[in-house]
Amino acid sequence: MCHRASSVVLVDAGGTNIGSVRYALQRLGVDAPLTADPDAIRSAGKVILPGVGAAGPAMARLRELGLVELLRGLRQPVLGVCLGMQLLCSHSDEGDVDCLGLIAAPVRRMTSGPGLRVPHMGWNRLRALGTHPLLAGIAPDAQAYFVHGYAVPVGDYTLASADHGQPFSAVIAQGNFFGMQFHPERSAAVGARLLHNFLAL
Repeated sequence: MCHRASSVVLVDAGGTNIGSVRYALQRLGVDAPLTADPDAIRSAGKVILPGVGAAGPAMARLRELGLVELLRGLRQPVLGVCLGMQLLCSHSDEGDVDCLGLIAAPVRRMTSGPGLRVPHMGWNRLRALGTHPLLAGIAPDAQAYFVHGYAVPVGDYTLASADHGQPFSAVIAQGNFFGMQFHPERSAAVGARLLHNFLAL
């Protein structure tokens, strides 16, 4: 099967939001097939790793599909969405599991408190911590839609943070690997712009 260099694929890592991510890309004029085929992933111009669920079963599925080393070796832009972002990191407290180790960041359980519910669900403001092509055109008061109980602390890899009791990473990057903790497909114009920016990298 021939794949154009500009093609985009969604890695079939299981999870329930994959269809909605695909639909969000279709609204941007991009039809991204869902695939676990190593050749299709390796030859794609951009790779998106979506995911809903828990880190342990998701990593087990990637191992079962033989995709762990493949993903670690990719040189094109790779975007992890929601759980997919956490899978790019080094280790997750959720199930005490080693992840892909592509971004040198831990994934920690979020702590609840007075007026603070975990999982963190709903709209939250993004705070850019610098300039980056991925954040082009994102207003200072931009908000995105989150659903998660684990989060990546703010570090050198953080492009944008959000707050839920304490700051956490909303957008991360290291080399050709990028992650968004929120659901871009549920984040209206802001999510569409961020996906557009990734496709333009």
